[in-house]
Order: sequence, then structure tokens, then C-alpha cells
Amino acid sequence: MENAREVRTTCPYCGVGCGVRARVAADGTTSVRGDPGHPANAGKLCSKGSALGETLGLDGRVLHPEIAGRRAGWEEALDLVARKFSDTIAEHGADAVAFYVSGQLLTEDYYVANKLMKGFVGSANIDTNSRLCMASSVAGHKRAFGEDIVPGIYQDFDQADLVVLVGSNTAWCHPILYQRLLAARAERGTKIVVVDPRRTATAAECDLHLQLKPGTDVLLFNGLLAQLARSGALDKAYIAAHTSGFDAAVSLATADAPAVKRVAEGCDLNPVDVAAFYDWFATTGRAVTVYSQGVNQSAHGTDKVNAILNCHLATGRIGRPGMGPFSVTGQPNAMGGREVGGLANQLAAHMGFEDPSAADRVGRFWAAPDIARKPGLKAVDMFEAAADRRIKALWVMGTNPAVSMPDAGKVRTALKACDFVAVSDVTRTDTSHFADVLLPAAAWGEKDGTVTNSERLISRQRPFVPMPGETRPDWWIVAEVARRMGFASAFDYANPAAIFREHAALSGFENDGARLFDIGSLADLTDDEYDALAPLHWPLPSGASADAQRLLGDGRFPTADRRARFVPVRQEGAALPVDAAYPLVLNTGRLRDQWHTMTRTGRVPRLMANSPEPALELNAADAVALGVADGDLARIESRYGGARAKVLVSDGQRRGEAFLPMHWSGRFAANASAGPLSAPVTDPFSGQPELKHVPVRISREPIAWAGVLMTRRDIRPTGFVHWSRAAVAGGWVYELSGTEPPEQGILLARRLVDVVPADQLLEYTDRRTSTFRAAATDSEGRLTEALLVAPHGHLPERDWLLLLLASAEPLTPLDRRALLSGRAPVPVPSVGRIVCSCFNVGVNQLATAISGGTTSIDEIGKLLKAGTNCGSCRSEIRAMLDADRLQAAE
Repeated sequence: MENAREVRTTCPYCGVGCGVRARVAADGTTSVRGDPGHPANAGKLCSKGSALGETLGLDGRVLHPEIAGRRAGWEEALDLVARKFSDTIAEHGADAVAFYVSGQLLTEDYYVANKLMKGFVGSANIDTNSRLCMASSVAGHKRAFGEDIVPGIYQDFDQADLVVLVGSNTAWCHPILYQRLLAARAERGTKIVVVDPRRTATAAECDLHLQLKPGTDVLLFNGLLAQLARSGALDKAYIAAHTSGFDAAVSLATADAPAVKRVAEGCDLNPVDVAAFYDWFATTGRAVTVYSQGVNQSAHGTDKVNAILNCHLATGRIGRPGMGPFSVTGQPNAMGGREVGGLANQLAAHMGFEDPSAADRVGRFWAAPDIARKPGLKAVDMFEAAADRRIKALWVMGTNPAVSMPDAGKVRTALKACDFVAVSDVTRTDTSHFADVLLPAAAWGEKDGTVTNSERLISRQRPFVPMPGETRPDWWIVAEVARRMGFASAFDYANPAAIFREHAALSGFENDGARLFDIGSLADLTDDEYDALAPLHWPLPSGASADAQRLLGDGRFPTADRRARFVPVRQEGAALPVDAAYPLVLNTGRLRDQWHTMTRTGRVPRLMANSPEPALELNAADAVALGVADGDLARIESRYGGARAKVLVSDGQRRGEAFLPMHWSGRFAANASAGPLSAPVTDPFSGQPELKHVPVRISREPIAWAGVLMTRRDIRPTGFVHWSRAAVAGGWVYELSGTEPPEQGILLARRLVDVVPADQLLEYTDRRTSTFRAAATDSEGRLTEALLVAPHGHLPERDWLLLLLASAEPLTPLDRRALLSGRAPVPVPSVGRIVCSCFNVGVNQLATAISGGTTSIDEIGKLLKAGTNCGSCRSEIRAMLDADRLQAAE
């Protein structure tokens, strides 16, 4: 039998880019741990990363090519894709086809897809879901620096004396970086300022929370720039030697934000807090400003980015230890996609269409005389073009736009209307439902290539399990289609190493230093050297022997005159203001333990345990005004679509604002997605849509009954006003509800167990109380189904039934007799809702520890381990401790 082996790879979740060691035991079982030798995480993993070993099952995987829903062979499927694209181009032109790709792709996958579309199809109609993530940062960087450059590295978190977190719930979205920041704070007293309309887990442990009015970031940072000028905190020598445009920028900033009081009024903040922030920034040399989706996902996102960059240019705090602006990416390879040119307004290797010579250069390198010479359609425009039939053939790779795009209802209409849709993905999704051809792609653990994280660190993602069924790598799928389209010689790659060598060579081709993205020294790697490649920062130009790490610290920028550009910006009003019809502002974002549309994380019980249902967070005063309470079902409506979610009253929400997580797709809930609500209004520079400020109205759904189905089956209920599901040990829990009278609800819910053989089903109806119970066992006497239906608010606890569902043992006679009551025959201790996913610690365990005298997070960690790994649960533990102290004081 083969011995156990351990493979070094990289996590497939956020842009931190953590190193992972995957251990494959002799029996084939896999476990993961953080890689102590990886510079991004030094052995730590968050809750999602720690659970990667639990995502490797084949449930839901696409394992074979399909054409119109039937199984097909690779030859037939690839031939059809190539023929449809070729015929469409021949009849309607190159701009009638498009690719929509993903930050989940490896750099090598991205490179091949971009080369095919821009180089050989001759259109720039390839865009990526990174358009929804970091496009405004790209545009802001290019306006200020001349190139899409993140100057800093993660070590700056350790070395800063002030870190400003803007629009970033770092504790949940980049928890390893957040723990690094908290460690620095404990060691050196780093001050942390959080700028966010919500009081998040990140804000729970900061020194100053600026809970500003949504969308007023430009005003806040214009005020900072004006205050730096008034207080004499400018680095005038740096401004004179290394920048241009300062006078215009500071003049507009001063007019926009003439005084602290004006900023405080416009941002709805306390003037004392604004003044404190400005003073800290002015007097702290080592200052880092970290920003993410709260800045980028806006119709004014690029201006927000430049407002931040202006403040760092004005103080010369760029590219030096512990100082600089720092854009943290949301996806594992959003940076790699930007490097290869995966956005529609990029060409390749940090070359763009604004320089006509760039297309000539790339065309000569690729031997592609028909290369695209103008930008293509960005994401929102691309799907609008599909809806009105300008795009007639579309290939979606590794992403789920039917859920994640704004105005997702229209996107679904576009996918349905498009003449031909190909989808290559790992699992079935809401988007794959529209595929004429569905192609099975390799998943994490099977893929081989590289990714680049938020600090420009290139890491290897290595395979450690075989590709199942007929799955294939994305680069191979695209290359095979390219060959069938007549471009065989340009796509004759033997392996990912060959693609990477070409990518590296292009970055250095005719690059005299004008482009900082240059990894030309890696262009001659052997296959063995590529396989063993250790993490390293770019740039690495030909002849370089070590990575340069920080950039721009010498004051030389990749612009024609080597100077950075100040960009004058002003605070604009909301692209879509609230009004009497839609009086509330909806914000969207991530949950702690979930990823994108839950295709991977949604199948892991411990990752579903903290937030098992779609929840709409509301301020308490708004909940009262709307007539809703915790647990009520709310209907959310915007000008574009609707959704439903359970109400969660939260003191973290400002009045007049609501928050709905982005993750819930149609495979996990009925109409609970944020995408259909969101507006297709985009930033004029970046094309990034506004996802943080959507006017909505909210009302209470008059729920009459509720039900819960615990089952081993993976099903999609239909006909219910609302349902959602969560993975649990042994199967799934389906939460059901409706507005019909309970008697009709029983009939609806009863259909879910109609498939169970009659001799295995026990059921009981109490017409007096309008309750229903049903349970089923398999031939071995193990529980396989339990269905409970009752009037709203009267369902019994289900912890005991969940234990039975998870058990591999037959039911005892006592359990069997108690089944139809829905109540345990003996008391069953419940851990409650899971707070710490890393160690499966529940709210009841924490409450017991606190009532027993535990008074600090550190003591909780020693007792239960909660909060000692990724730390993303610390804020909730702290809130429980604070509530206990408050109660004791009363």
C-alpha cells in the first residue's frame, strides 16, 4: 500500500493566499493544515481553510461532458463548442462572442483563455467576476501610479503604527491578516481605525470606528487631505520630486471638505471622532490604509480609491516599511487574472489598449495578426449585450453570474436568450442550468498551476488527488477548443509549466522597465523547477536573483515622467438615492464561513452551522417601524427584483440601512439571493457595479406555518413561499414556511416524503393543533427522514433528531416510540448555534463557561479552544462576555 504523502499547495478562497499542506493517507483520506513555511500565513488557516479537507467529496460534481442535458464524450462536446464559436464569428464578427471567467481560475487557465479571445478570436470580450471585486482598485492604481500596482506587502501589517481598514470586514473576509494585525497591536500598540457603515466583527476590536453614512468615503478622505494641508503634515519635498497634480487635488478636496464639521455632517459622524482620525493619520508616520469591497463595489469606487491614494501621496507614505495604501483582494487569483489581462479593458501582462504599440507588441509575441485593438464589454455590459442578442455565443468559466451579478434576473434572461452558452465548472450551479454544453472542470486538489495573492506573491497550487471521472483542467479545455478553431500551433501546451513560461516571457518582452510587472527571470524554468517553485513576489525581471517585495518606495512610478498623479475627486451623491417607494439602503457582503455562492462551503456542516439560514440584518428601530421581529420572514424589494430572508435584529446596523449576505443561491434557498436586488449601475471608470447602496423596501410576510425536514436526500423543494437548507452531519436540514393555512402547509410539506416507501414511513397528524409528524427508517433501522410541521412559532426543538440522523446506529426502541412526538425521550444537551467553526464550539457551551466564571476571551480559549485559531469568532465571544458583565452590573 502507498505510504502517506504531504503536498504543499495554496488555499482556493480569499486573496490572502495562505499556504496549505494536504496530507493524503495510505487509505486515500485527506486532511489539511496550514503551511508553517508559507510567508502569507505561517501555518495559520481560517475556518474555511481548515475545512478544505471536507470539500473534496464528489457530491454535486460535474464528472462528464453534457450536451443539452445528456451525457456526451469530450470529442463531441469540444467540437460543438468550437463549431458554434467559429460559425458565430464567421457570420456575425468577433464581437458577437464572449468569455466570462473567474478569479477561481489559475493564472495558466486565465492566460490561455485571454490569449484565445484577444489574440486569435480578435475581440476583447473577455471579462471576469473580478469586475465585481477589484476593478475600481485597478482603475485607481492606473490613474495614480500608471500601472495596477499594490506597493506593500503583508509585513507592513506587522510594522505599521496605524492601520486604517476602509470598507473591509477583515476579521471575517481576511481573518489571517486580521489576526496578524491584532498580534502587531499586542506587540507594538498599533492603532486600528475601522471605516465601515456596519459595526462588524472587525469593528469590535478597533480603537476607533467611523460608522459613516454609506458612500461618503470620498468626503472623509478629501477632508483628510485638506486637513493634512492645513496642519502642515504634507511631505512637500516628496510631492515636488515625485508627483504631479497636487494643487488641483488639494484645491478640490478643500472645496469639497472645508472643515472637520462639514465632513462630520456629510458622513453622519461625530466631529470628535473625525478629528481624532485626522490627527492620528497626520502624526503617525507608519500608516497603512487597507481597503476592500466597501470601497470598490460602488458606482464611485475609483474615486474612493484615488481619494485614499491622494492622502498617501501627499505624505510620501508609499512602498516603505509599515506605510502605504493596500488593496486586499477577495478572490484567490484576482491578482493573477489582472496580470494576464483577464479584464476586458486590459490586453495582457499589464499592457493596455490606450497604447497602440502594446497590441502590436503582444500580437508579434503571440504571432496573432488579428489581435484585438480596442477594449471589450465589461461584465454588466456583456450580459446586457447577451440579453439583446448582440452576444450570440457565451462561455462562462468557473463562476455563477446567474446569482452573483447585479440585476441577476435580467442575467438569467440573457443566458436563456443567448443562442449558445457553454459552461465549464466543477459543480452544477444556477448558471449551468442554462448551458447548451456543460464541461467538467478540475477542482482544487486536482488542479496544477499558480495564483498571485494580494501582496503580489506567486504561489503554486499543486494537485494531490486524481481528477475524477472525465474532468479536465480549464487550460486544457480552452486549448482544445482553440485547436479545433484552427489555432493549434499557438495552443500546443504540454503542461501548465509551458504556459507559465510563456506568460513570464511575455511579461519581459520588450519591457525596458516601463512596466513593473515583469517576471521574465522565470521564463526559462524547467518543468521540475516549476513544480518546486517556492512562493515569491514580483517583479522578477530577467537577471533578478531575489524578489523586490515592496514597490514604489524609491518615488519612481511607471508613468511617462516617472511621477505619480494626484487625481482630483469630489463627493458625489448616491447613484440611486432612496425615496418614498424604496426608503431603505441595502448593503451586501460576505458571511464569516461562506464563500461566493456556496458551491463548496455550503456542503460542509460546520461551515453552515454559524449562519444556517438567509438572514436580513436590521436596526432595532427599523424593525419596530416595519412591524417585524427576530425570526420573521421579510420580503425585500428593489427596482430590479425581490428576495426573502429571516429578520435578524442587529445593533451593528445604522438606522435606515439593512444587510443581506451575498451567498444564497437557488440551490440553497428559494429567492434569497442579493443579486436580483442589486443595481446594474456601474462606476464610469472601472465598470464595477454598485453593490453597497441599493434602495429597497421591506415588509413582513404573514407566515402561518413552518416546517423542518431532516433528510439524507439532496432535494430541491418547490411550491413553498420560502425554504432554505443547511448541511448537517448525515444529511440536510430544510427549513420550510408558507402563508397558507397550516392545514394546506401540511399537505405541501407531506409531498416531500411521498417518495419514502410506505412500510418505512411513520406519520401522525393532529388536526386540533394543526401539527404533523413523519419519520422514516432504512432497512437497518437507521433514521433517514424526519418531517415536523406546525403553526408558525410552534416547532419543537430538533437537536435529538439531528443526532439520530447523524448516527450510523439503528434506532433504539425508546427512540422509535418517541419519533412522532418530535421530542427526545430523555434530555439531550445542545451545544446551540455554532460560534467557533474551527473547533465546533456552540453558543450554549460558551454561555455555560461564562456563567461558570470565565471572564476573558483568553480564558475561553484555554477552556474550549474557541477563538484560538483564525480568531473570526472572537467578536461574538466578546459580545457574550460584555453582555454578561452588563447583566451583572444591573
